[in-house]
Amino acid sequence: MVIEPDLAPSRYPRLGGRGPAASMVFVGHAKDSWRDAYHFLLTMPLAAFFAVMAGGYIAINLIFATVYFVVGGIGAPRGDFVSCFFFSVQTLSTVGYGLMAPRTLPANVVVAAETFAGLFNLAIATGLLFARISRPTARVMFSRQAVVTEHDGVPTLIFRAANRRRNRIVEAEVSVSLVRDAFTAEGRLIRSFHELPTLRSRTPIFYLSWQIMHRIDAASPLAGVTAEGFAAARDEIVVVLRGLDETFGQTVHARTSYAADEVVWGRRLADLFLPQPDGSLVVDYTRFHDLV
Repeated sequence: MVIEPDLAPSRYPRLGGRGPAASMVFVGHAKDSWRDAYHFLLTMPLAAFFAVMAGGYIAINLIFATVYFVVGGIGAPRGDFVSCFFFSVQTLSTVGYGLMAPRTLPANVVVAAETFAGLFNLAIATGLLFARISRPTARVMFSRQAVVTEHDGVPTLIFRAANRRRNRIVEAEVSVSLVRDAFTAEGRLIRSFHELPTLRSRTPIFYLSWQIMHRIDAASPLAGVTAEGFAAARDEIVVVLRGLDETFGQTVHARTSYAADEVVWGRRLADLFLPQPDGSLVVDYTRFHDLV
């Protein structure tokens, strides 16, 4: 990603999806439109999805109620738009209480058209709702902060992840990257990516928690970096975890990122596994984000 030199780096979007959204203006980029309505409806918040579905349902009934109000012939009192609206509701849902019924050819034609539209409305709403519910998602949480501390005598970047479901993610893999500013030979500012190899990049079974570590040795892109330098460079650590969810039988993924104010130097993560006097082991997730 090439950034013009006069663009303030503080305006870069968080690649891990955490923190406040960046204020960016896209020029010449295709905007979301009705042609991508399916993706839009799948990704919007659930409350907004039901609001859109309800709005569409009301709009369809208002349109057909207006047509019934104009053509008449359904047994509703003249000038009674409310009765026309609820006749449309009954027709669209194929309830048909029998109090009102089409009595003329124009009214029957409109009823046939609305019944046809109702089939599509039901199919679309059912398909969208099923797609939202059945879409496999990972409930993986990451520690709110990463730490840089000594591990086996070497400075090490450490953070952890946990599977919030009581199932297993098999063949889980994690990739960690450092995103930082760099200048090309021509003096252009770019956002560059550097891989941060981890001590264990995959685990056959991801069930409880996973402590992810990157050794800051001479070959590390973080070698010689201090807390002040990390903040001044506006570095960001991007994490992507993926694996096969054994319940869905499909690949799931989760991501996060750590900015300078989310990396703590000289401290370590609190222990989660607490041995008890009777020999049992307690996994205390209330300490998941704690530092010592």
